[in-house]
This record gives sequence, structure tokens and C-alpha cells, in this order.
Amino acid sequence: MSEAMPVSPLEPSRPGMLWYVLKVLANQEDRVRDALERKVKIEKIEHRVGRVLVPTQKEKRMRGGNARVYHRKLYPGYVFVEMGTEPDGSIPEDVWFVIKETSGVGDFIGSGGKPSPMKPVDVEKMLQASVKQDDQPTLSNLNFKVGDKVKVREGPFENFEGLVDEINAQKGMVRVIVTIFGRATPIEIEYWQIEPI
Repeated sequence: MSEAMPVSPLEPSRPGMLWYVLKVLANQEDRVRDALERKVKIEKIEHRVGRVLVPTQKEKRMRGGNARVYHRKLYPGYVFVEMGTEPDGSIPEDVWFVIKETSGVGDFIGSGGKPSPMKPVDVEKMLQASVKQDDQPTLSNLNFKVGDKVKVREGPFENFEGLVDEINAQKGMVRVIVTIFGRATPIEIEYWQIEPI
């Protein structure tokens, strides 16, 4: 956040700081992040609080043949805060008040009134997920492949079961072979209308 110290989004943590997980109200993650970033600048505590992140992933969703790109939160209800603590692991008082006085904030994940820092492997995963992806968004819920058995969960063929025959990622359509009146019949259906069995 400090302009004097640019940091790569993938840098694990700044010297003297660790990553902590802050519980927040559902659907308030972005608002809490923005408020915390503003307050940290106003209070001039950038030396104690570094980055504040809400990891998201681009997803393309198809509805009625129209594609829209959404940013899906990977950890709903949580904001990740990079900060320095006191030698005993407690949060400095000035930082505590800035964070706790922010609307929508719950508490840090931890025990005994002290936040628990994230493990380095978890920090790495979270930071990888936080990097803005410039490539094409992926289709969400595409957790099946050609040959997988699936069940239609919505539409005129609801509750029919069949095998995935073809996936058209560009259009968001899947061809599924279902049995109708004892005959194998291919149906074209939008990917979000089926689920793996």
C-alpha cells in the first residue's frame, strides 16, 4: 500500500509482517477491504498494516446464450490482512482500533484473543489466487469432462441422467446423451444446468 515500498502481489509478506485472516460480514468483503485501506492511509499506519486482499477468480457464466464475466470470491466472508504484531503476538492497539471500528468486521481467526498467522503454504495459495488473471475467464462449475456421468438439475430434462458427449466451452454448452423412451438421445444444454454424479 505504501508507495515507497512497491511489492509484487506474489511476494509472501513484507519484512516484519505476517498474513492474518479476518472474518467479515458476507457480501461485505470488498467494502471492508476498501474501508481498511482508506483508514490505514488516514491513520498513517502503513508500517503496521500492509496489503488487504479479497481473492477473486474471473468466471464466465452463460445464461440464454449470453456470456457474462463475474468475479467470484474464493473465500466468502473473509478478508486477508498483512500486518505486524507485537512481540507477544497481539495486535498493536492503534491497529486494533482501526480494524475493529470498521463496519462489517468480525474478528481475526486465532485463539486467546490473539490472531493466528497463516501458514506459508496457505499464504502462497491465497496470493496465487489474488493475482489478476489476464487470460480468458473460465467457465464456473465445470467439474466434469467428456465421458463423465451427469444429472440434469434444471430445465425440461430435469433429473435425467446421461453421459457427457461434447463440451463447447466457447458457447457454454454441453451435449449429453440421455435415454428417452429407451433410446439414446443427445441433448444440448447449458453447462450450469448439469452436475456430476
